[in-house]
Amino acid sequence: MINCHHTRSGRSMTTTPPSSARQLVDTFDPRRFDAAFYDDPYPTLHALREYSPVHRCPDNTIFLTRHADLNRVYRDPKTFSSAKEEQFRPLFGDSPLYEHHTTSLVFSDPPLHTRVRKAIGDALAPRVVAAMEPSLITLVDGLLDDIGAAESFDMMDDFASVIPIEVIGNLLNIDRDDRGPLRAWSTAILGALEFGLDDDALDDGNRAVTEFIDFLSTLIDRRRADLSGDDIITRLIKWESDEFRLSDHQIYHQCIFLLNAGHETTTNLIGNGVHALLHHPDTLEQLRIDPALIDAAVEEFLRFEAPVQLGNRITTKATEFDGVTLPSGTTLTLSLGAANRDPAVFDLPDSLDVQRSPNPHLAFGGGIHACAGMAIARLEAKIAIGRLLQRFPDLQLDGPPARAERARFRGFVSLPMRT
Repeated sequence: MINCHHTRSGRSMTTTPPSSARQLVDTFDPRRFDAAFYDDPYPTLHALREYSPVHRCPDNTIFLTRHADLNRVYRDPKTFSSAKEEQFRPLFGDSPLYEHHTTSLVFSDPPLHTRVRKAIGDALAPRVVAAMEPSLITLVDGLLDDIGAAESFDMMDDFASVIPIEVIGNLLNIDRDDRGPLRAWSTAILGALEFGLDDDALDDGNRAVTEFIDFLSTLIDRRRADLSGDDIITRLIKWESDEFRLSDHQIYHQCIFLLNAGHETTTNLIGNGVHALLHHPDTLEQLRIDPALIDAAVEEFLRFEAPVQLGNRITTKATEFDGVTLPSGTTLTLSLGAANRDPAVFDLPDSLDVQRSPNPHLAFGGGIHACAGMAIARLEAKIAIGRLLQRFPDLQLDGPPARAERARFRGFVSLPMRT
């Protein structure tokens, strides 16, 4: 049974027959995704948005798929809380993962969120981002030199994941010789947010948080001994507003958050964007002929295959969607992937259009929780994808891609390519 009121909204773009679509809705359970969903979630998301846009799941959580509903949630943080203490305690217990995921910027409410956001906003000011471009171009061109010499490469291991690790390592001023564990730590910590966790994933995540904090503790001690630098850690140590300063504990977790958010989003954005272009050769050729389209193209990659597909909020008071009253304490899952293909907002939402305008996608969230590092992610993707396509006009797949079996973060484990 569909356990909620359902309303048709806009024009459905799914080609799934109505009977099959309703079956997808009736059997939908975010705790039990299958391989077909990981490969292509959009038929299921289209069906939910069409037949059950405010969907009550078997665990009594609510799954939202319409662009307008997500916008409403993002712009009302008083009613829809980002704090996760109540939700994460049963999942993580009293653990390093619980400490991290209830302290970081993305899972906090004002006033702490406001203070931390100001601190990180200062560390990622526009002049800081603009100053990154020359070194980013040098980094990307060096990677492309290596790729050209090898002829075949893996987009994820050899290019997409390397760029954000180097960028964040530079922002935190981490010695290059010490950056080796950063990607594995990030993957393990974020992997613990997926549905259907097992004990091994929890152990890996807790170990990663502990090791990362040990690493940062030494780094912060060094910074406190010499505050003459301009890296993010030094900025966070020195930052003060309204007599509020960040504790070492808070700095640890914001640095972990910056690595995780910056690494995962950008890696997936680059991989998903290149993969989408290779499956749309006319669009790829259009972008090669007119490189100036790269800014709009990055926005379309963000919409078409949102690197972060799911978010969560908890209601702080009784509220209503489509005539259904949701009590205080209801957990909402926000489907960015569905909202970004809502036909009520986007014409031909399943088509890749690098000239789409306007493009009000929600890939970076919205409201006070809009991604703090979105300008960096856009810059990295613009330079990485743009220079890759110009350098290698005959870029092709060199074997079957392997998607990560994760619902919250959409990307590839492996994307073999040849130049």
